[in-house]
Amino acid sequence: MTEEAGESQAIELKEKANAKFKEQRYEEAVQLYSEAIEAEPSAILYGNRSFAYLKLECSGYALRDATEAILLDRKYVKGYYRRAQAYMSLGKFKFALRDFEAVTNACPNDQDAKKRYLECKKIVQRIAFENAIRVDDVKKSVADALDLDSMSIDDDYDGPCLDEKGITAEFMEQLIDKLSKCGKLHRKYAYQILLEAKAIFEKCPTLVDIEVPDGQKFTICGDIHGQFYDLLNIFKLNGMPSESNPYLFNGDFVDRGSFSVECILVLFGFKLLYPNHFYMSRGNHESHTMNRMYGFDGEVRSKYTEHMAQLFTEVFCCIPLAHVINKKIFVTHGGLFSEDDVTLEDIRNTDRFREPPENGIMCDLLWSDPMSMRGRSPSKRGVGVQFGPDVTEKFLQKNNLEYVVRSHEVKLQGYEVVHGGKCITVFSAPNYCDQMGNKGAFINITGGDLTPKYTVYEAVPHPNIRPMAYASSLVNI
Repeated sequence: MTEEAGESQAIELKEKANAKFKEQRYEEAVQLYSEAIEAEPSAILYGNRSFAYLKLECSGYALRDATEAILLDRKYVKGYYRRAQAYMSLGKFKFALRDFEAVTNACPNDQDAKKRYLECKKIVQRIAFENAIRVDDVKKSVADALDLDSMSIDDDYDGPCLDEKGITAEFMEQLIDKLSKCGKLHRKYAYQILLEAKAIFEKCPTLVDIEVPDGQKFTICGDIHGQFYDLLNIFKLNGMPSESNPYLFNGDFVDRGSFSVECILVLFGFKLLYPNHFYMSRGNHESHTMNRMYGFDGEVRSKYTEHMAQLFTEVFCCIPLAHVINKKIFVTHGGLFSEDDVTLEDIRNTDRFREPPENGIMCDLLWSDPMSMRGRSPSKRGVGVQFGPDVTEKFLQKNNLEYVVRSHEVKLQGYEVVHGGKCITVFSAPNYCDQMGNKGAFINITGGDLTPKYTVYEAVPHPNIRPMAYASSLVNI
């Protein structure tokens, strides 16, 4: 192909890719941008593909493409812009600040770029301040400063109340009704739920064993991401949680969706009501870095207090990382490991009472994804690893398991089965962020059978508050 023909083909493919991007069909856009790059690589094409990868939450690939764009054209400002956003998505704020500074230097009159630079600088400074004042005694808890007895209930409060009986089924019915009508639980009771949830999670092992009796239904749900009204729809379709209708929610309860507070209070409430029949796995978004960027931290501060946001961080660090059902089904939010020979005992012995590290067993459990190729490859997210069918098979054989259930990824039909049926993804947030057009799903199994059965559903309406309403503008470029 001549140089002129390659350039012409690249332009045509770019235009098609741009159209797919505008239609929010990001995977198709990535494919077309890739074909255009193969025909005639350019900084613009790499920059555009970087943006599409960001939309697909593939921050690692987005970072790679933005860097390639900059290498091809050091003056390509959007390359720095895209790379800054990729760094922000990964919580690498100092690197993001460097790129935002490059944008402001190149475009000194760009007020939007200046605003983002200053916001990023503020985050870096705040992190430095937090590190400077951090108390050496890591056992000191935010909860220690709480005095629930001193919190009075306003005379005009008409929501559900907690008394000496604690959480009851009646309280949960009243809570769901109040929250579904855009009401708010009094902060005293919200704090009480958090403190009791922290206490119960602290007693849980890192890897929880679940026994489902023969003939009993058990439900596994994937990411909820603050989509409260879709969460209520799950209960409508599948029945309210109870001792005879147990659930496992597999991480990413919060962030992005703007009803994350409502989601987490209801989920924690059911955990307290049915501690041996309602289970929760930690996701990668149950972390301070993610919450700071993707909305939960801002939502809690808006609806309650900064102090409560700090307490949520503590509670999240107590949530178990994985479950095994009937000694045969391994359930975790992200996936498998960057090294062979990891055992269930290794997971049980993993210290989870912390923010997620950037490597190791805990990181992989929260961040990894399956791929079709054998072996392993660097993560498309920039954290964790991508693992092939042989990795899944080795892990299952070594630990005498039948299959893996994980979440963490949007799937068009709400679920996906790969690796010869040995690795299942379930994602329970339909029309993710009000733009992906995907369905949601949950899995039912029955004790004594364990064959997964899938229920797929569409999104339901919600009040007119857009997703990411509380998120940092730095991830909304």
